[in-house]
Amino acid sequence: MNSAEILAGLSANESRLLLSLDCLNGKATPEQVFEEGDFAQLVEVMNAGSWLQAKGAVIISEISRKIYSIKDESIIERGLPERKAINILSSKGGVADMNDLAAQMPKDEISIALGWLRRKGLATISKKDGKTILHLTDSGIASVDKQTPDELLLEQLLRGEMSEDLVDKNIIAALRSRQDLVDEKVIVTRTIELTDLGREIISMGLEVKDEVAQLTPELIQTGKWKDVEFRRYDVRTFAPAIYPGKKHPLTRIADEIRSIFVDMGFTEIDEEYVQPAFWNMDALFTPQDHPARELQDTFYLKHPCRIDLEDEEIIERVCAMHETGGDTESRGWGYEWCREESEKALLRTHTTVNTIRYLWNNPNPPVKVFSLSKVFRKEAIDATHLPEFTQVEGIVMEEGASFDMLCGIIKEFYHRMGFKNVRFRPGYFPYVEPGLEVEVEFKGSWLELGGAGVFRPEVTAPFGVDYPVLAWGMGFERLAMLRWGLKDLRDLYVSDVDMLRTSPIL
Repeated sequence: MNSAEILAGLSANESRLLLSLDCLNGKATPEQVFEEGDFAQLVEVMNAGSWLQAKGAVIISEISRKIYSIKDESIIERGLPERKAINILSSKGGVADMNDLAAQMPKDEISIALGWLRRKGLATISKKDGKTILHLTDSGIASVDKQTPDELLLEQLLRGEMSEDLVDKNIIAALRSRQDLVDEKVIVTRTIELTDLGREIISMGLEVKDEVAQLTPELIQTGKWKDVEFRRYDVRTFAPAIYPGKKHPLTRIADEIRSIFVDMGFTEIDEEYVQPAFWNMDALFTPQDHPARELQDTFYLKHPCRIDLEDEEIIERVCAMHETGGDTESRGWGYEWCREESEKALLRTHTTVNTIRYLWNNPNPPVKVFSLSKVFRKEAIDATHLPEFTQVEGIVMEEGASFDMLCGIIKEFYHRMGFKNVRFRPGYFPYVEPGLEVEVEFKGSWLELGGAGVFRPEVTAPFGVDYPVLAWGMGFERLAMLRWGLKDLRDLYVSDVDMLRTSPIL
């Protein structure tokens, strides 16, 4: 865009700003321009300046500086806690017992005084005969009759505000670390300056013209559009980015997963986060000495520490399954099952709790349900682990259900999620047999995304389920990380506005 085109497309405020700068020798603050140009509001100056800077006619520079002031003058008048302690120690010959300070100082100031005496090197603290003894150091003795550097700075601040270039940065940092002493504010000074292009535009006969920027119904209806001058519209002019409101990426991918399962004929289910170990472990044929039950893996509750079990008949069947294998051909685990262990309250470690409880209430086919909900495990937080995460799980139970059907359902789901290549490999899970792990191809590499299998008879028999139950579970966050190209799981839960703004809708 040349200078003639820029001149023709200037708004009245842009023209007014350029002419004001010309009168102010080409450089001024927005406030000076506001006064010179007779603007209605200061924001008009900044808006016009932003547009002119985008066109190369002006340069806007900013300089920020910190200003410090006293928060509460009475604190200075009372004296810092360490000053009071120095005076007490001086009156005792430079050495005193902690009890001497306690007798003459407010209780809430003693620990503060001790901390700053040591930090400033004004006193040493030692133990003798069970007593705490304070000794003034050479620096402490020297400070009896003169102010410390921070006290001198506070006295200066008492007389008025001071800029950061006038204070020692280490001393002000120490004072800022203390409560209710020093206040800090940041002052930004802006300057608008003409460029060579801006001066050229002014020399071309720049005038302030009142132009209409928008054609309104009133202008059309009254016919005034014939008498006004319309501002030229330039599609090449810089325009600020506009970010529409949108759902969080996790919400969008959750909606997509739900839509896929519903389209495939599934119904969503969910249960409470807090469960007895019976439903989280025992009902799934997980032995009571399994490592997953340990405190380092599972969150157990203190209040309540136990939850009463609902169905005595089911409890007896599960107990028999663990001890002897019940009415199946299994031998069980061969130990004495403990009811107290199964009543322990915990935060569920997987959403299979949802599916096994659903089968308890719905033992007859057909069953096609899924869940998308939170689970909790005692994991150390890092780039790939969180103690709280979301799991996607589903089951199909019907006559003739098979392992091939399970593989087909999983492939269909991942195909709809956008993964063309899906493969399976053998995997072990305590409550399925056979079991498999699911992998998808992503950017030339194979990535594991979940596990699946057919529920063992030891799981289904106690609930009167006579048909195969196909089950699978997959990591929700891992899907999201692949979709959005993230390397760190924690990025999904950080309130990063820029990430939310720039994340694609589709």
